Amino acid sequence: MVNSEDFANRLERVFEYYDLTATTFSEKINVGKATISHILTGRNKPSLDFVLKTVKAFPEVELYWLLNGKGGFPASTPLSAESKNTKADEPSKNYKAVDLENNFQNQDNANLVNDHSSEKKLVKVILCYDDGSFENFTTN
Repeated sequence: MVNSEDFANRLERVFEYYDLTATTFSEKINVGKATISHILTGRNKPSLDFVLKTVKAFPEVELYWLLNGKGGFPASTPLSAESKNTKADEPSKNYKAVDLENNFQNQDNANLVNDHSSEKKLVKVILCYDDGSFENFTTN
């Protein structure tokens, strides 16, 4: 379960890192200002949609760090002020679920072995979409 106070503190760190106000942050992820206010005050917990929009819009924000403080922030090397603004505005890559599904189904388990270790095999892929929906694909 997400601790609302800790989540709000991490969200404020994101604001500081990108030099954003709550208003500009809400505009970047396309949510109402009241949503941000309610999360910061602890009135509401963040929705899955809110969390997904945040990690999509800000690549340096790791999902696990945002939700429970595990991992690090920023996820990659620190960016200059120019890079921070550019990265936050970049659209994410769009992958076609059908292509991924076809590739996944056309490969046998032997081809799904991780190149770095012959002991690891891919067993599940989860695709998360910007509308909050998702799809699961598992190997046989």
